[in-house]
Amino acid sequence: MSQYTFKMPDLGEGTVDAEIVAWHAKPGDVVSEDQVIVEVMTDKAAVEVPAPVSGRVVSVTGSPGDKVAVGSPLIVFELTDEAPGAAAPATQSKITAPSAAAPRTPAAPRVAATAPAAAVAPAAVAPAAVAPAPATTAREPVASAARQVRVMASPANRRRASEAGIDLATVSGSGPGGRILRADLDAAAAPRRETGGETTEIKVIGLRRLIAERMSEAKRNIPHFAYVEEVDVTELESLREHLNHSRPHDAGALSYLAFVVLALTRVLESFPQCNVLYDAARGVLVRHRAVHVGIATQTPDGLKVPVVRNAQSLGLWDVAGEIRRLAERARTNKATREELTGSTITVTSLGKLGGIASTPIINAPEVAIIGLNKAVERPVVYQGSVAIRRIMNLSSSFDHRFVDGYDAAAMIQALKELLEHPATIFIPTVKSK
Repeated sequence: MSQYTFKMPDLGEGTVDAEIVAWHAKPGDVVSEDQVIVEVMTDKAAVEVPAPVSGRVVSVTGSPGDKVAVGSPLIVFELTDEAPGAAAPATQSKITAPSAAAPRTPAAPRVAATAPAAAVAPAAVAPAAVAPAPATTAREPVASAARQVRVMASPANRRRASEAGIDLATVSGSGPGGRILRADLDAAAAPRRETGGETTEIKVIGLRRLIAERMSEAKRNIPHFAYVEEVDVTELESLREHLNHSRPHDAGALSYLAFVVLALTRVLESFPQCNVLYDAARGVLVRHRAVHVGIATQTPDGLKVPVVRNAQSLGLWDVAGEIRRLAERARTNKATREELTGSTITVTSLGKLGGIASTPIINAPEVAIIGLNKAVERPVVYQGSVAIRRIMNLSSSFDHRFVDGYDAAAMIQALKELLEHPATIFIPTVKSK
């Protein structure tokens, strides 16, 4: 027998370390080549790492929430001519483990994008090694093989279990074939009774940790200038209802969000300083001609920002369809890294929970974010008399280092003008010679 030490792989794009999200193998387990052994997260993606060899797990490095540097030992395997208890392939051919001196090339990790690329890579943290398993008895390989039956759960539920500190091996699945569903996790995560009351400890790891770090970084480093403007969307609501009643058979309903995105692309023609990314490392503002609009989307795993690319070249129905498609992919954890990165300005909406006003946090390295609040009917003075009008507030934040207060207010005023007279959204801009 020999041992093979598998090190944290280089996951690309300048990654220096990765956070352990969930282990799918533990000391004593017998694993097969290409079986997923651990899920890790970089600042850009969640990655399922498969075993590079077949064998028994001797030790692992790190617990959920720990960061392991690229190139550091991640897991140690004990190799045998034929791993005890390992399932034979369909061909029933004998599985021969590669030697420690010349291990087989590991299979490519499976990547699922989880967040926009705006974050700063976290600092490396020294991994905490887990002691090797004690010496086994002659009967232990049989027990290890019995424990090797893989728990059936989706990647999203595995992540939820890790964040809640739940060992999936202790959860009874109610789904087909014993698959663990979200309801099973909710039941397992019920508060534990302790002296003096009920408490639940949830370790902040994975996407939730990444969101917390980015929000703290943005709020700490960016001097936010907030501006709230009241918009009369009565005419916009009338147009929206008319278009929804006459919409194409295969088109979904239009929301205010589609109109705001389209109007924003028009406004940014006159305020290009707001369609900018700040490269802090080089001290350079990168101004974009194309408008790539990030749509802040709440998902079961936390906030994600899928991107409507080249929104300035899309029609209203195209924008609406792309927003729906991207939101659905984000919520079902199917969005790719490309779909979650590269925004130049972000729009966020709380929908029916929008309240009166909000102070959205800028999605760095962008310099502006626009928030939609709830649209409600209320009495206002309109053309010299009191009338019931539909009113919606726009809440915005700007990076005051690069966008002056006057320009920020003027941009939102221009957006208000288009939304209050929605036909003008679709009239080409007449440029002076």
